[in-house]
Amino acid sequence: MAASIFAAVPHSPPVAVFKLTADFREDSDSRKVNLGVGAYRTDEGQPWVLPVVKKVEQMIANDNSLNHEYLPILGLPEFRANASRIALGDDSPAIKEKRVGSVQCLGGTGALRIGADFLRRWYNGNNNTATPVYVSTPTWENHNSVFMDAGFKDIRTYHYWDAAKRGLDLQGLLNDMEQAPEFSIFILHACAHNPTGTDPTPEQWKQIAAVMKRRSLFPFFDSAYQGFASGSLDKDAWAVRYFVSEGFELFCAQSFSKNFGLYNERVGNLTVVGKDADNVQRVLSQMEKIVRTTWSNPPSQGARIVATTLASPQLFDEWKGNVKTMADRVLLMRSELRSRLEALGTPGTWNHITEQIGMFSFTGLNPKQVEYMVKEKHIYLMASGRINMCGLTTKNLDYVAKSIHEAVTKIQ
Repeated sequence: MAASIFAAVPHSPPVAVFKLTADFREDSDSRKVNLGVGAYRTDEGQPWVLPVVKKVEQMIANDNSLNHEYLPILGLPEFRANASRIALGDDSPAIKEKRVGSVQCLGGTGALRIGADFLRRWYNGNNNTATPVYVSTPTWENHNSVFMDAGFKDIRTYHYWDAAKRGLDLQGLLNDMEQAPEFSIFILHACAHNPTGTDPTPEQWKQIAAVMKRRSLFPFFDSAYQGFASGSLDKDAWAVRYFVSEGFELFCAQSFSKNFGLYNERVGNLTVVGKDADNVQRVLSQMEKIVRTTWSNPPSQGARIVATTLASPQLFDEWKGNVKTMADRVLLMRSELRSRLEALGTPGTWNHITEQIGMFSFTGLNPKQVEYMVKEKHIYLMASGRINMCGLTTKNLDYVAKSIHEAVTKIQ
């Protein structure tokens, strides 16, 4: 037999966060803790199916009018409309003026990819492979890959994290925007910045918007944690809504994995805000072509769950309560971890643990300290020092805090 036609294919390194989870599963140590996985966990360390989701799934199962026919290419209309509504607000002038459109996508990643594919083809002209795309330093690693695979050749970084003060480097961010070529694309985290958990304040967002408007830069928001970050849908959507009120045309990729707990249903939406209805319709017509050759039609189950919940005032209120339950547990774990580290006299300042927001915290641990945590303490976290606050429980908090204290004092 001749050699395989795939013989020259190199073995790609595993995706870090999934490799971390696999290593955790194989670890037999009873003390082990997984602070890497990007999903909500209860205080028992278990996945949580939201009560409202269980209720709506039962409603869908009992609805004999539903079938498994193809959805429209752009997705379930009531899902798309309601998803954009919670991003932009009930009283959004853009929605009233019919200059908002949307595409149901396969999770937030799918929304980013459809948006990236469209921008590469049609943003500010056509064939825009040389348009600079800016991502924050650091950012969710998939941002780089999605835009690179969509065909963009010039992926750049903008300042975001100030390691010394463990907070936002606003001046560095604004300077990078001032220096960016006009019409550059900027990927912005709507709330609960991943991985740092550090968001601009409303006043800082206003400064960012002012520079972006003056420099004709395009905002592409990634909104993966609306409601999950602060417990308030409106607060977590503040930046997106402010940019819309300032007259920006923009994209907003939405994920319902975290705030509905629908991780494996891949429920995402891409909201498009344009200057007028005609522009939006032309954009959607091109996105329809991209979707047709990508997944052709989206799945219905997750979208129906979200649409049914958002469209019913009673279910919507119940869902907001469920989301607040998750957000409050994260806030409690932040407070408890910080208080324990400070009580231990752990070197450094730990106020950033409670000042950050959302699922993740950028601890400030360096790679050697992380290695110590993994190998000696069986506590699994990303090499960047990012931890998932949901991995903390009332049972493991003391052990994790003492282990961080050891890592910081022993390993420089």
